[in-house]
Amino acid sequence: MAQRMSGTERRAQVLAIAAEEFAEHGLHGASTEAIARNAGITQAYVFRMFGTKKALFLELVQAAFERVSAGMREAGDGKAGIDALSAMGAQYFDLLADRTSLLLQLQGFAACGDPEVKDAVRACFARMWGTAEDGTGLDPVAVKTFLAFGMLLNAGAAMDVEELDETWAEGVRTRVQPGLFHHITTEVNR
Repeated sequence: MAQRMSGTERRAQVLAIAAEEFAEHGLHGASTEAIARNAGITQAYVFRMFGTKKALFLELVQAAFERVSAGMREAGDGKAGIDALSAMGAQYFDLLADRTSLLLQLQGFAACGDPEVKDAVRACFARMWGTAEDGTGLDPVAVKTFLAFGMLLNAGAAMDVEELDETWAEGVRTRVQPGLFHHITTEVNR
């Protein structure tokens, strides 16, 4: 006989299964029936735990963004300026190895046609911006460049550029190194 899970354990199990389903299929393509079946529970139980499919999706997308922001905060702690940004960039690059979390973020962006999702993703991105800005003390142009670089890394990770031995893929894989952003200033970006 299988051991019963506590409510906390069951919730964690469903979140892990749902993360894979939403990462692969997005908000509208994911199936709560498949999530329930893979968890060995009823679809009704999934809805009792999370309310709606969208609420479950939003919880996962917000957690995926928060993992990145938290990792950046931790990496930049005790540093400032370009040193903090470089440490955040290295951490960001390492976090891309969590393909499910990465795809959840991208699925969040893709679902921004829904106003509730758009508001949640905007709030997540604002926190990520604030983490980079507050953690480095750098100007908005440097923060924008850093996050744009990160979005390119996201796209590269989603395309599995690690598997490619091509010049453009190597360029996409480039890590944030000290000095990368020294030439980008508010003065030269007018």
